[in-house]
Parts: sequence; structure tokens; C-alpha cells
Amino acid sequence: MEVGSLPVELWRVILAYLPLPDLGRCCQVCLAWRELILSLDNTRWRQLCLGCPECRHPNWPSQPHQEPPSWREALKQHALCTRTWTQNGPELQSSACLLFFRRRKDRRVWHVGPGCEFETLRGALGAVGPYDRVVLHPGVYEEQAEVALKVPVELVGMGQLGEVALLVCMEQQCPTARLCNLVFMPPWFSTVVYKTSWGHVQLDNCNFEGAQLQIRGPGTCQARFCSFSQGSSAHLLGVVLSLLDSCDFSGSDTASVTIEGPPVSERNWACKHLAALARTFPSCGASGNNSPPRGPQTDSAGGHQTPSANVKKEHVNIEDWQRRTGVDALCQGTMIEDGWSDGDRSEGEEESRDAGGTNNSKKTLSLDYKISYDHHGLSHLLKPQPDGSLPLASSPDPPSANPVPLTFQQELDRDPEAQMLAASTLGCILRRCLFREGKGGVHLSNYGQARLEGNVFRGLNYAVRCIQNSTVVMLRNEVCECRASGVFLRLSAQGLIAENNIHSNGEAGLDIRKGANPIIVCNKIHSGLRSGVVVLGNGKGSIRSNQIYNNKEAGVYILFSGNPVVSGNHIFQGQAAGIAINENGRGMITENVIKENQWGGVDIRRGGDPILRNNHICYGYSDGVVVGERGRGLIEGNRVYCNKGCGVWVMSSSLPQLLGNYITHNCMYGLAVFCRKDPENAEAQGREGQENLNEEGELFAWESDLDSEDERHSARRSISVALVESNCMSYNGAVGLYVKSSEPLNVFANLVNSNRGTGVAVLQSSQLTRLVTNCVLGNGRAGVTVEKDCRVELRGNGVYKNSGHGVSFCGSGQIVENDVIGNRGYGVQVSGSGDIKVLRNRVQPAQGCGVAVLGPVKGVVHDNLLFQGHPGNKKALLHMDPGNESCVLRNNSVLRHNSCTSAPPWVLENPPPRPLASSPSGLSSSQYHSRLGISMTTRISATVESGCHSGSMFCSIL
Repeated sequence: MEVGSLPVELWRVILAYLPLPDLGRCCQVCLAWRELILSLDNTRWRQLCLGCPECRHPNWPSQPHQEPPSWREALKQHALCTRTWTQNGPELQSSACLLFFRRRKDRRVWHVGPGCEFETLRGALGAVGPYDRVVLHPGVYEEQAEVALKVPVELVGMGQLGEVALLVCMEQQCPTARLCNLVFMPPWFSTVVYKTSWGHVQLDNCNFEGAQLQIRGPGTCQARFCSFSQGSSAHLLGVVLSLLDSCDFSGSDTASVTIEGPPVSERNWACKHLAALARTFPSCGASGNNSPPRGPQTDSAGGHQTPSANVKKEHVNIEDWQRRTGVDALCQGTMIEDGWSDGDRSEGEEESRDAGGTNNSKKTLSLDYKISYDHHGLSHLLKPQPDGSLPLASSPDPPSANPVPLTFQQELDRDPEAQMLAASTLGCILRRCLFREGKGGVHLSNYGQARLEGNVFRGLNYAVRCIQNSTVVMLRNEVCECRASGVFLRLSAQGLIAENNIHSNGEAGLDIRKGANPIIVCNKIHSGLRSGVVVLGNGKGSIRSNQIYNNKEAGVYILFSGNPVVSGNHIFQGQAAGIAINENGRGMITENVIKENQWGGVDIRRGGDPILRNNHICYGYSDGVVVGERGRGLIEGNRVYCNKGCGVWVMSSSLPQLLGNYITHNCMYGLAVFCRKDPENAEAQGREGQENLNEEGELFAWESDLDSEDERHSARRSISVALVESNCMSYNGAVGLYVKSSEPLNVFANLVNSNRGTGVAVLQSSQLTRLVTNCVLGNGRAGVTVEKDCRVELRGNGVYKNSGHGVSFCGSGQIVENDVIGNRGYGVQVSGSGDIKVLRNRVQPAQGCGVAVLGPVKGVVHDNLLFQGHPGNKKALLHMDPGNESCVLRNNSVLRHNSCTSAPPWVLENPPPRPLASSPSGLSSSQYHSRLGISMTTRISATVESGCHSGSMFCSIL
């Protein structure tokens, strides 16, 4: 009979009447018939799968309306699973052909019920032989004492599920058994309805109501399409391997599944079959049934996009971003025009600008006479790259490429431990189960092991609790709407948590404490009512390549000596800080993209001491990095850009080390150093931290777990003063570096260029602030301003081509060995009544005086070299008010043009233009080679502590 003799549609109608054995025989006729039979997937195979009384919809209970990829494959998996319990016979090793002559087990069918062979279950079990089938007719069967299963047997309920109920306590004393289509309820004398300690039990399509299933190793269990309700639970003690597949857990009073104890060394016969069966399960993410939803798609400026490569290009123009986000008015109005203290130009500067304007109207202002400074020690940061693109320091546009999280496979390829955990099958395996409306989901303790894959946890107190050296592997689960945290890890727990969708939980999505050290990769952790991930109490962990977004508190919150590795994550659109490190928290925070958060991108306070390295911190609605009261940490090699507040905000008793960061295109200050105590907010933050320690009414004394100070700082040299070294602060909306502090501060080898306001502004500095070997270039106002009563030392700096004065100094201190070239106002203006030394500087103004001493200044001005700027500049290169008798001018050299037609061959040499590529005199050479290319050994340190200021307009205490 040829298939082509009839239309295919007609064949499908005919074949739809065949039972399953006949369909199998038809598949063996020929290839054309096989293809025809396989094409019946959505018709006949679907009918056979849904019509099977021993199984339910393949995607029950979590997604019963979702079609499986193949109905035939689902029916095949069901057939394989239902036969596991019979595979304990002796294996024939002599010849494979003997399998054809293997005698089938002689099975009898016994009926139990009114009018049947047996009226009680106990009576039937006393008469059955090995592998017999006992069919229970509809009714309720109750036994007043424990019932023992002494031979392998199959118990099947007749009719619909729910028509056969057992009020019994069974103990399995045989190698294998199967129970199908039954309802278990606890008898009056025990809540345990079924237990085994060495055999294998298979449960298909059963309900447990207020009852407990107990499996003790080396016993094993395979449960499919079972329902645990009304406080029912499964307890697995020391199990080597058990499978719970497509089960529904609801209304539990404790944990729905409890896994306790390490897997025992002894194995029963079913372990190898269960392991093989576990490997045949299709991947839960293959059809997208349980894969978490994608994150929000937004515009290229700051939004998240699903990665397709390791770097995504986001070509962003700063003017476009400012126009979209409405920050242009903020930058211009708030900081520059309305309330900025450095905005009032001095009389000399106004005159210089007026003179420049007059000259421009008659003759274009020529700077041909300006001395070249292009080869200063930081000039390599400003030169175009070999491909013609501009480096970050000189680009008017923000960075256009952000790293993207690695895929799960990429993470596995580079982490052998994660690869081993992903392949492990020891302990209890839970797949495609639904946990809902109860107290707890899965509880692991005392070296227990579990693998959770493709499950849904919804509306519980907690989803997973892993403690006491237990190991959990969670893959592609959904954890949502928990009243407390979603996943708890305690007491040296470990494991792999990957590709889960963790969202909308009442507390943290993941809570890691007391030495727990999990691997958390490629998850979506979002929409939480508090933080995304909390690590505290000596908790550790490796948190990598996750997407953490839209949480009401910090995306990652580290406190009380928590010390995780946080790497390669996208942390965005949070309603508080991106990452908060508080209360002596630590951590290695590297290569993350932290953007679009309402508060600081990274917030470090109250003893927080992280390593913050190579992160992108951008497009935030507040400051990029906030170092609050008693904050510490190494902040190195980060790109902090396009934040509506400041790039980096340092305040109150802080001891950070800022090394080699790019702080660009922020709407307010690049780096602001303030003194601000803020006791009210700090107290509120302390209360919040205590609330976050509460877990179901528990309070923990974490102080006893804290490491010693020596151990905490052993990884890097401790400092006593804050350090700002080798950073680039460019294209910010106001001042590049703003200092208003009562603590000492040292600023070394930084590039401060193209900011809209002053390059460096020191408004308050009662203790010494040292500015050494920096380059202050092309800023919108003065290069360096020092206000009254400030103590500042300027040494070895290059101050070039700023739109105001090069250096405007009203305080006390030293201006030593600086190059001040090409600034539109005065080169160096000294005023006020402070005591100051101006020594060995090289100065050439574009307009105005070279060095101007105004007012009753005390001190000395000597050994300076002054070059004339524009030939039309008629002002004296060295000027001092006639009434000043307390300032001494000595050994200053003044060089003027001989004619207005030829440029003199003036060159900065011996030494070359500052800052120098090596340390200036008086400073030893360094072992540290910064990202910005200046070396220095004895790092200059400084602290920023007490004082008061109104604070950043966006900065808030976490």
C-alpha cells in the first residue's frame, strides 16, 4: 500500500483511530510511513498523551497552557519514566542476544474493593507476588497500623484521581514499588504516609493531603505529576539520588521539600537508572517555557540591550543625551550661572576678557607667541589613537562602548568549579515543580545536596534556604513574590545559581551570610521591594554576569564584613544605589556596568572598604561614586561618566584611594571633596541596616564574626590620608576637582581638562592640600583657584590654556615649580592676607599680568621666569600693589618680545613642560604604574573628614 494513493490529510484521519501499539508498528513499515506517523504530533499524539490516566499535561503544574515542543516526545518520556521501577532485575552479561529470550515477569492483577477478591489493602498485600498489580476500586481505605510492603508491587487507583483515598502509613521493605493515581492522607497515629530506607519507590499522579513522604538513603524516590497540599511535605535524609518532576507543592507549614544530610556511600539499584533518566530530560530553557523574561529595552544612551557580543557599540553624543534627559539646563543654570561660588570673575580677569574682545574686533588674537607645552608628562592621554579616534580624555563625546555580561556557557568555559556543579546530579533533583502559597520551598541542611531546574517558586516566605555546608544548584528557575528573601544561603553553604529569574520579592532576591560562598551567574534579579543581592556577616560568593535592575534598594548591598566578588554584571535602573558597601563591608567589584540608578552608582560608607576596579558607572540620576562618612576603598581604573550629579563625591572622614579613573561628562563636579557629618541620615541608614538583618524575627550578632583590622587590610597598604592619583577629570559640567574640606588632601598626577568651570577649586582647606604634578588644561574658567584661609601647596603642575586665570590664590601655602602657560587671565594672581611663597615657576599669560600680587599678601616671589604673551599685552608681567610692604620680590626674570613680527624661540626645557613623566625633586620614584602613565612611589595621602556642607543635590544616604 502506497502512501501517495490517498491524500495525506485523509491518511491522518484514518491513522487517528489507531492505538499506540499500532502506531508504533506503522512507523516500522517504511520511511514515508514513519514521517506520516510523526506528522500527527498535534493531533493523535496529543490525544494519546492527554488521555493517559497516569500523567497530566507535560507542562503541568507551572505552565499547563504552554504547548510542549513535541507531544510524541513527551509521551515517550512518560513511558520511560513509568518503567524505571521494574528495571531492578539481574543484568545478563554473557551475550546481548539473550535479552531476546529473557522471560517476562509473570504478573497478576488483584482487585481490591467491595465485592472484589480483597476488601482491604492489607489483605491484598499479604497475598500478592513480586511485581503484581493491585487495582484499588473507588473508595477510602484506612488501616489502623503500619502496613509493610515486603515484595515489589504496583498499587494503582481506578477511575479519576481523587476517587481512591488511602489513610495508611506504609513502610517499604522491598527493592522497588510503584504507586499511581492515589490520594494519601495521614492516619490518626502518624503524619508519615510512606517511607523507605533502602528501596526505590515510584509515585505517578498521586496527591498528598496533609501528609509526609519520607525517603532515607540509600533509598530513592521518583515522583511525577504529584500534588503536595494542605501542609504536605517531602523529607529526604541522606539520599544519593531522587527525582521530583512536575510536582505541585502548596500550603506548606514548613519547607515543602527538606533535604538533610550528605548522600550516603551505599547505592541502591535505582541510582544508575535515575542518573540516566535525569540526563535524558530536555533542557528547561530549550523551548523558552521557563526562561526568564528579557530585561527592558531602552535607547542606546543608557538602556540595557540583550548582548550578542562582548562589547556593544553605543554611539552617544553628549548634547543628544543632555537634551533627552533634561540635564543641560541643570549643568548651565544650577552650577555655572546661579549658585556657583567660583563664578564671580575678578577685576583683572574681566579686564583681560575685555581687552581680548577689543583685539578680536580689530585683529584676530594670535597665540603664535605661546610657548609650546604639548609634550608634558600627560600629553599621551590627549593625542589621537592610531585609528584616528580620540582618547577618552580629549573626546567631547562620552564612551561609546560598554561591556556586556557573558553568556552562561562562556562562564562555564572559564570556571571549572561552575562547570562541575552544572553537571552534578547528586542528591535530590527537582524539575518543573511549582511551589506556591506556603511558608517555604526547599530547605537544605547539614551537607545536603539538591539540583533545582525549571521550577517556579511563588508566594512563599522563602523559596530556597541552604545552610550548614549544603550545596544547591539552581538553573532556570523563577523565584517571585516571596514575603522575605527569595534565596537564603548560610553557614558555609555553596552551589551554583544560574539563569534564574528572581523578582518581586519582599526582601532581597538573594541573601548570603555567615561564610556562604555560592557562584551566582547570568541571573535576572529585579523588581525587588528591597535589595537585589545582600552579602553580609562574612558572606562571600562570586556574583558574575547578572542583570540586576529596578530594585527599590541597592542592586548589590554589602555590609558587616561581606566580601563577595562582583564582576561583569549590569546593574541598572535601581531606585537607590547600584552597589552599596556599608558597615565594614568589602568586596572585589570589577568590570560591571552600573547605570541609570536613582542614587549613587556605587555608595561606600561607614567602614566600607571595597576594591572598585574597571567599572563603567554612568547615566545615573545622582552621583557616580559616593564615598560617605568613614568610607574607604581602592577605586581604580573606572569610567565614571554622564551622571546627573558629580562623578565622584567624597565626604566626611573618608579614606579612599582614587587611582587611574576616567571621570568625564558628568553634569556637576568631576570630583567633589566635602566635609559633611550628616548624623540624621546616618542614623536612618543604621536603622535600615538593622532591618535588613532581620530574617523571620531573627537578630544576629555579627560583631563576633568580623575580621580583625590587620586581616582586612592585608591585601593592600593601609593609608592614613585619602589619595587622588592619576585620574582624568574631563568635560564635566562644573569644576573638575572641587575641594571644601577641613582635612589634609593630596592630589597627584591627575589630568583636569575641558571642564566647563574651574579646573581645580579649593574653597575650604584648613589643613594642607597638596596639588602635585597635575595637568590642568583648557577649562572653561580658571585653572586653579584657592579661596581665603585655605592651606594649599602647588608643586610641579602644568596649568595651560584655561579661560580664566591660571592660578588664583587667596590662601596660604606655596606655588613652586609650576608651568602656567597660555591662560586668558593672569598667569598667577595672589591676593588676600595669607602667607605664600611663589618660587621657580615659569609663567606666560595670553593676556594680563604674569604674576600679580594684590592686597596685603605676605611672603616671597622669587626665581620665577616670566614670558610675555601676546605682543599687544601692555600689562606688567610682574605686578605688586604699591602699598604692599610684606611681600618680597627677588631674582625674577622677565622675557619680552623684541618685535611684533617674529616669534621668539622660547622653549620649556631643563626641565621639559610640566607635569614631568618622572617624579619631581623631593619625591621618590614609584613602584606603582598608573593607568594614566605617571609613576610615583611614595604615594601622597590625605583624608577627608569633618566639616559641613549642604551636600550634593542628589546625594542620599542609602
